[in-house]
Amino acid sequence: QVQLVESGGGSVQAGGSLRLSCVASGIIFAMSRMGWYRQPPGKQREVVATITTAGSTNYADAVKGRFAISRDNAKNTVYLQMNDLKPEDTAVYSCNAYNFIDNYWGQGTQVTVSS
Repeated sequence: QVQLVESGGGSVQAGGSLRLSCVASGIIFAMSRMGWYRQPPGKQREVVATITTAGSTNYADAVKGRFAISRDNAKNTVYLQMNDLKPEDTAVYSCNAYNFIDNYWGQGTQVTVSS
């Protein structure tokens, strides 16, 4: 059974930082592309950042230069370091794993940024 468990969300003031973590089990983590997505209130889910099995990263324009995705294959964990947070970053952040067969999702963690 595949499980993705996120942690690290919370409430911060604008300009603050948070680090999200997602621990995966039930998949071959090193062979999975990992990603972070978010769903702001009343809006559709959108991609935030992805990291390939080789470590190549991609970011949404809205977070470039502020967020950093990384992975630790030894710990089956993907991270999202979020700096200089803005109120528009408020959303439920979800971890995604894609092993070229199926997509898997975590339950999500709330990030709230106040002005």
